[in-house]
Amino acid sequence: MDRFDVVVVGAGLAGLSCAKWLAERGRSVLLVDRKSRLDESVHTTGIFVRRTLEDFAFPESCLGPVVRDVRLYSPRRRMLELSSPHDEYRVGKMGPLYSHLLGAARGAGVRFDAEACFRNAEPNENGLRLNLETHGIRRSVQAAYLIGADGANSRAARALSLSSNREWIVGVEEVYDSRSIGSPACLHCFLDPHLAPGYIAWIAHDGEEMHVGVGGYGDRFDPNDSLARFRREVPRFVGFDGLRLIERRGGRIPVGGLLPNIINDRGLLVGDAAGAVSPLTAGGLDPCLRQSALAVDVIDQFLRSRASETLARYESPLFKKRFRTRSLMRRGVASVRSPWLAELGFAALCLPPFKSLARCVFFGRGSFPVDREELQPCPGFRAI
Repeated sequence: MDRFDVVVVGAGLAGLSCAKWLAERGRSVLLVDRKSRLDESVHTTGIFVRRTLEDFAFPESCLGPVVRDVRLYSPRRRMLELSSPHDEYRVGKMGPLYSHLLGAARGAGVRFDAEACFRNAEPNENGLRLNLETHGIRRSVQAAYLIGADGANSRAARALSLSSNREWIVGVEEVYDSRSIGSPACLHCFLDPHLAPGYIAWIAHDGEEMHVGVGGYGDRFDPNDSLARFRREVPRFVGFDGLRLIERRGGRIPVGGLLPNIINDRGLLVGDAAGAVSPLTAGGLDPCLRQSALAVDVIDQFLRSRASETLARYESPLFKKRFRTRSLMRRGVASVRSPWLAELGFAALCLPPFKSLARCVFFGRGSFPVDREELQPCPGFRAI
């Protein structure tokens, strides 16, 4: 069998980042993904917030123009406008970004196996025997450590006997080429429990691309029907006629908060697999990168020392208190099922004290609770 220090399951932003940074530390890394191409079947809208853009260096070609304005709408489409003096958001061109990261990872020495499905893992004296399948052909590889970066419904989590996500919302969106319209760059968010129960509908327009989507609890709505209804509304808010459809995206977003058990001496979980997504906003890219940076540091130390205490830095109780307030707010948002109650909540947000709360939600600095000082030895704050 081929032997590796680390096998990473899932080549999204978390998996690609972990694989690249570990290889740069001299680790032998195998990255596997069931897709044939990483720039196809992208699941995330890819909105990067200011804190991420300040701490991680992305190729300019993989980012859209700056977005500073947010418009929040009630079920009756009353509007609250929020503006920031800072460059708050940039929408990532996720297909090109994944391709760039894969090239950088391979350049660092990562071996990438496409169309490889992770089946299970068997503990042995050297770590784990991992069983993979490609085009119906099964094979095994040996790994000293396993990273589960395979999304909200992680098979690696089950193989490692770690926690699994139990609460998520379902999102679906369409991406259009919007260079032909003159609408200003803006993130439009719609609070409407009929259109997007428990979450929002959105129009993310940066002057180059327009993302039109809906999200909510899957047992409360039909995402495709809701998106079709929402699409008919879009021309009321931005120019939309004649835009070329680029792609359609969809997937699950965990909103239950960081899972209680995300690491042991055989492997760990990162990103969506670990529930490292804001329970309130469902934003996951900044937590994904920060948690991945911490994971790399912890794994590298553990493989050198084999001391179980080095894993403690990654355990959930250290971080869950930072998610507690957002989890409570998630419960509140999920409980709003009637438009009139959502309208009442929106009216409150327009009042000065609560408008500050809205600004904090959209322009705040919260994320995965790891500060820059804690991560100085870690490769996270380098070029992506």
